Amino acid sequence: MKNNNTSGRVWELDFLRGIALILMVIFHLLYDLNEFYGYPVRYNSGIYFYIGKTAGSLFILISAVSSVFSRNNFKRAALFLGTGMAITLVTHLYNPAFGIKYGILHFLGTSVLIYPLFRNQDKYVLALLGTFIIALGIYFDSVKVDNNYLFLFNLTDSTWVSADYYPLFPWLGVFLYGVCLQKFFYPQPGSNGERGLNLMDYMPGRFSELKAGLDFVALLGRHTLLVYLAHQPLLILLIGIYVKIAALL
Repeated sequence: MKNNNTSGRVWELDFLRGIALILMVIFHLLYDLNEFYGYPVRYNSGIYFYIGKTAGSLFILISAVSSVFSRNNFKRAALFLGTGMAITLVTHLYNPAFGIKYGILHFLGTSVLIYPLFRNQDKYVLALLGTFIIALGIYFDSVKVDNNYLFLFNLTDSTWVSADYYPLFPWLGVFLYGVCLQKFFYPQPGSNGERGLNLMDYMPGRFSELKAGLDFVALLGRHTLLVYLAHQPLLILLIGIYVKIAALL
């Protein structure tokens, strides 16, 4: 069964990226209100915390699935890592207390770079390995060491600060789950997006009535990196304008 998108893109992956972007924008709105403007919004606990982690998890899963469709994963990895390093520089120049040392773009670049190590592994082996990495990463959360040399593996000391932090342990486990999903849903993908199970077949019966809205979400997902880079400065600007106007009223 072929992808009905003549551009060669897989619609449902773009749609899920769009969902992840929307969740991420909501989380960062709450983060900015708290950290930059002092509003008492608790973004790091409860439902708001899970909104952020759901967004990150979706990005990681979709990036893993998309690796099998990519014509050049080395180029993808270089783009992620290069953009991540630029964000590291900008955030540290702005405020070292909010500096991002190893955020989700750094993680995605690293994971896509080592994807060839896992590409041909059995999906059940990958699921077990992913579960082990997640469990070990959760354990490392409670372990403190005397330096930050092993920050890639979630082993840091009490001085470690990174406003966005996605270490390989546990998040590489989520990436490996994504490779498992790729092997299940897209076992033999071609350049036209062939798949063993067409998720479009499982859309609700009223899909045609919702198509415009769903396509807009998928459109966002086709421009993920652009939206990711633009949304934070825009949010901070809009909140700042709102605060100024509210002070005058």
